[in-house]
Amino acid sequence: MLDVSPKTKIDTVLAKFGKALAAQDIDAAVNLFQADCYWRDLVTFTWNLNTMEGHHAIRDMLTNQLSAIKPSGFRQDVNEQASESGGVTEGWFEFETATARGYGHVRLKDGLIWTLLTTMSELKGHEEPKGAKRPMGAEHGHDRNRRTWKEKREAEAVELGYTEQPYVVIIGGGQGGIALGARLRQLGVPTIIIEKNERPGDSWRKRYKSLCLHDPVWYDHLPYIPFPENWPVFTPKDKVGDWLEMYTKVMELNYWGSTTCKSAQYDETSGEWTVIVDRAGKEVVLRPKQLVLATGMSGKPNIPKFPGQNIFKGEQQHSSQHPGPDAYSGKKVVVVGSNNSAHDICAALWEAGADVTMLQRSSTHIVKSDSLMEIGLGDLYSERAVASGMTTRKADLIFASLPYRIMHEFQVPIYNRIREKDADFYAALKKAGFMLDFGDDESGLFMKYLRRGSGYYIDVGACDLVIDGSIRLKSGVDVSHLTEDAVVLKDGTQLPADLVVYATGYGSMNGWAADLISREVADKVGKCWGLGSNTTKDPGPWEGEQRNMWKPTQQQALWFHGGNLHQSRHYSQYLSLQLKARQVGLETPVYGLQKPHHLA
Repeated sequence: MLDVSPKTKIDTVLAKFGKALAAQDIDAAVNLFQADCYWRDLVTFTWNLNTMEGHHAIRDMLTNQLSAIKPSGFRQDVNEQASESGGVTEGWFEFETATARGYGHVRLKDGLIWTLLTTMSELKGHEEPKGAKRPMGAEHGHDRNRRTWKEKREAEAVELGYTEQPYVVIIGGGQGGIALGARLRQLGVPTIIIEKNERPGDSWRKRYKSLCLHDPVWYDHLPYIPFPENWPVFTPKDKVGDWLEMYTKVMELNYWGSTTCKSAQYDETSGEWTVIVDRAGKEVVLRPKQLVLATGMSGKPNIPKFPGQNIFKGEQQHSSQHPGPDAYSGKKVVVVGSNNSAHDICAALWEAGADVTMLQRSSTHIVKSDSLMEIGLGDLYSERAVASGMTTRKADLIFASLPYRIMHEFQVPIYNRIREKDADFYAALKKAGFMLDFGDDESGLFMKYLRRGSGYYIDVGACDLVIDGSIRLKSGVDVSHLTEDAVVLKDGTQLPADLVVYATGYGSMNGWAADLISREVADKVGKCWGLGSNTTKDPGPWEGEQRNMWKPTQQQALWFHGGNLHQSRHYSQYLSLQLKARQVGLETPVYGLQKPHHLA
């Protein structure tokens, strides 16, 4: 009897694929894919983050890369069982290239590859010192010149950046910079993290006091040190801050707090940056080979300009500057915006006794937190997922294995279920006058986040206050101007105000490049974030990956790293491997370097 088990199907395709690639028979390899197919590569084949869509794109990539990459050893992961459902067969596999070891995921339809994910796990000869390779720590034997661990760390702190130069400088010491710094530390790449705040975690501590993570704990682990099993599902901001501070110390990161980057300039001839920083009032010149901007996916605060802002006698703050509600009890507050920060700030102000109005200028996607956890995240990031054997790494790779081009097709049914489950909730919001949407194609929160990084709120209670009128709502109208004591809307409505909070989001990360390097370099690189989906705030053309994030840019030796805790954890691995490869002089032929289509 013929064995047509899922395992056999995966084995058969992997064997044919490996044989075709080893023979450099590109046509044979391409013919193993469906006509409608996707190959997402994270560094292994392209030295880039790149998704090839269709036979032509795959053929072009292999024609350019195959002889240099030299892939081999495609074999199914014996620890992961292949599966089949709805006509789709899925499996996991290992493989190697000339310089690296890789891991991947494949989906088959009718015996042909539909989606393929290939990711770099480690560089040969430059593996992380973990497991059987972990350091001894104690140095046994006798040595009159022995230095303790503490003495070595103190010497490194004194020398790095002064008598010894770092290979990488990371501007920004939030979760992104810290996660990347930890990866680079394990790979032996000398790195300094520059942070304007005094302590690791201050970027969380200094935000409004009601701030907490809206993503659950299973989604938020950092590399190497997962949160303990008794960690709260939704972490309060100060607890996040304390964890980041602990993590920075335990992972032995060279973290320069109270340090501001004043300028950065790249010398094409020497292949070196000149980065001038102010460290606690003293100017230091750093000369790294690689510069990473980890200043937050959201970039610079976007503060709208309205007539009359200069005559308004109350306070005006961007949401990133809002200290919390304590000083505003009994005050009239207008919050411009209706996304996560706006809802959090409005709810905290109401709790403190302020008279608060939310000004909603455009529609917003709302999803209840418990529904998102149960239906949207539960299969990958939940206690239920952990109990079924799901690991963080596997969950990350499953999520990464879905090409962005078709990801919305998987998301639409999820949000249809949520909309049905919470129909009464959504009806009550609409009755209160709130303008709702589920994205341009009804695909919900994740696609909005990936496409534009805004336009949504994960409801943890503020919506009830909007529904019952505790938070006043004015929707569908924009600001005309400010007077000395009010916000005047374009329909003539006057909203008396002692405080105006602009919860109006952030600009592209390349705005930081303009400030620190030059406008020319910022424009050379182009807009950061977004997929080119030609949906609201994500203009085309189609990119297929996040613009400029975690991968080479048009500016040599300039990188961008950011996103939520999940992305900081997941993509820091691939960025760190790209940087390590360059440090040790490996050939890194980049395929598909992104062209800038938008400047901001």
